[in-house]
Amino acid sequence: MECLDEKLKGLSIARRSRPEEPTYLLHVALQPTSLLAVSCSNFTIHLHNKDTLNLVGEYQGHSGPLCGVTFAHSSPDLLYSGSADGTVRGWDVRRPGTESVQMFKSDPSHSYCSFDLSCSDTLLCAGTEQVNDEDSFLVFWDVRKPGGGLLGVYSESHSDDITQVCFHPRDKDRLASGSTDGLVNVFDLSRGAEEEALLATCNSDSSAGSVCWSGADYTQLLCLSHDEGLHLWDLGQLDTDEPLTIFSTSDARSLTPLADGGGVDYLVGGRWLEEAQKLLVVGGKNSGDLHLMECDDKGLRLLRNLEGGHSSTVRCFLWDATGEALVTGGEDAQLLLWKPGGEELTTGKRESMKSQSALRLKSRPHKKHGYQRQKKAT
Repeated sequence: MECLDEKLKGLSIARRSRPEEPTYLLHVALQPTSLLAVSCSNFTIHLHNKDTLNLVGEYQGHSGPLCGVTFAHSSPDLLYSGSADGTVRGWDVRRPGTESVQMFKSDPSHSYCSFDLSCSDTLLCAGTEQVNDEDSFLVFWDVRKPGGGLLGVYSESHSDDITQVCFHPRDKDRLASGSTDGLVNVFDLSRGAEEEALLATCNSDSSAGSVCWSGADYTQLLCLSHDEGLHLWDLGQLDTDEPLTIFSTSDARSLTPLADGGGVDYLVGGRWLEEAQKLLVVGGKNSGDLHLMECDDKGLRLLRNLEGGHSSTVRCFLWDATGEALVTGGEDAQLLLWKPGGEELTTGKRESMKSQSALRLKSRPHKKHGYQRQKKAT
């Protein structure tokens, strides 16, 4: 099999999709057989064919900014979305344009800024914005009982907006959460009550923006902060005297992995690539150029530059291992499919939308998450 480095070096634009209505593309999720789901800043969810990027459906129903989309693992026709409107909704992708088939809610004061679904498809968890300037909550539902009320609530582990919740890819009871309070917490939900369930707390020393599991056995955690910090921790060292930190920098923009000796302007996100056993981190330039990098104990190493695609900040990406393709979406309203040896059917770089429509876009300034607050002084 061709190694990942060679695949990435051969990437070029194969398909390009632009919506009729200008909108930021915020999150993207993959249904491996055929579909991509994209959350947009106008509160809608778009369904695209993953190979052609043709728009095949759209869902409306949320009344606030979306905080993510994810497909169910064992029932891939079910798509979930979370929103600041205080709901997590389930949609049947076989019936595009229809109402949601499931809805989960908690207290009316709760606005969600993160959510995730466990690998067993049994638990949903959402993280709230800070309520009454003091509390934030992790709320849980049993997916098998829509409308059945809350399964439980954790309320002591974070003190500000919970910007990310991320279930372990293999352990249905393992959950990581990140917050603008700077903390990244790891829980074993099988232990029940919050105090017993909390296994570890890692401090990012800044507002945590995104968290993802990585490493050969998914024992590592990558945290990217809102001010472009990058932290990689090894939770396999929890029961040893070895340090948890594999690599850490308070500002990834200060690193110089690029060929011209420069660095990126911002980080898009990270993803563990199981087949290649590598942690992929994507960074970008404000011009829209992208840089694919490998992250390990030595820092960031450039794998590939992707130029001529986006014309503005990129907000989301995913790697389709089956299709050997990279998908990217951003503030220029473009969804791009990059493949080895790809040859775009239509040419022309999308003009930036910012001058004509940014004022009416229902999206907050780019910090990879729409719900960032300045971290309180301590």
